[in-house]
Amino acid sequence: MSDTSQTSDASEEKRSLKDKILKELREWAVTLAIFIPAFYMFSFLVYEQRVIPSESMVPTLQVGDRVAVNKFAYGYSRYSLPWGLWRIIPDGDGRVMGGKPERGDVAVFMHPHTDRVMIKRIIGLPGDEVQMIDEQLYLNGEPIQREFVRRIEYVPHGANFTETAREYRETIDGHSWLSHQWQQGPDQIRSLDTTPVFQVPEGHYLFIGDNRDNSEDGRSTTGHCPPNEQGVIDRAGCELPRGVSPEKASVGFVPSENLIGRADTVLFSTYSCDRANAEPCMKKRLWRGL
Repeated sequence: MSDTSQTSDASEEKRSLKDKILKELREWAVTLAIFIPAFYMFSFLVYEQRVIPSESMVPTLQVGDRVAVNKFAYGYSRYSLPWGLWRIIPDGDGRVMGGKPERGDVAVFMHPHTDRVMIKRIIGLPGDEVQMIDEQLYLNGEPIQREFVRRIEYVPHGANFTETAREYRETIDGHSWLSHQWQQGPDQIRSLDTTPVFQVPEGHYLFIGDNRDNSEDGRSTTGHCPPNEQGVIDRAGCELPRGVSPEKASVGFVPSENLIGRADTVLFSTYSCDRANAEPCMKKRLWRGL
């Protein structure tokens, strides 16, 4: 009788363990079934996190910053869908519940020529004329307000040299931010210090990075239509110039549909002043508004 009893007890323990595992799996399945759609809807409608991969927005954003992107600031288009699911939605025009971007906003958008998500600053609104002349940004024929702040030395991300940057405070329509101009920028970027006039078409925006000598943005003509007879670039949607691949093209004028959201806050960062040998150290990257 004792052997039978021990066998029965062992069998009960096995069934009990199996029941516990199945119960745990069911609870996890229910939790995930609720959490994943809720998280997806939150990322689609409210906020999503983006990681900064390049230095085009230094000193405002550093490589490694985790940024909260406000999805409802500009309304929604197919590019609002997170995790690349926008690819399954047919092309469309316009936005749903579209808000109005402002000059100076730091915005996340889809590159018009490739499947790359970008983050830069909105400088030109529809109808604006934007131009760079000898490193000075002009808006509608007038130089924007700019004042020198300091010089900073640091090692650019992925580089093996130290760069000295002149830091300026720029202001447009009450929006103020810091920008960098390198002392010795590469020739292909320094060529963007003086540009043609860009007249932003209706339904489009012109983006520029804060790190002027380390950002290929709307100042570069490689992603734009040819200029008109007056030398003004005022159209969008043309085929790329011969010899320019989509991967090498600049963002050109960005359609409203391509806006994903407004970057509001740096949540935290893996950026390190010590690793960049920055002197003086640039701003801390913890829960900082943009």
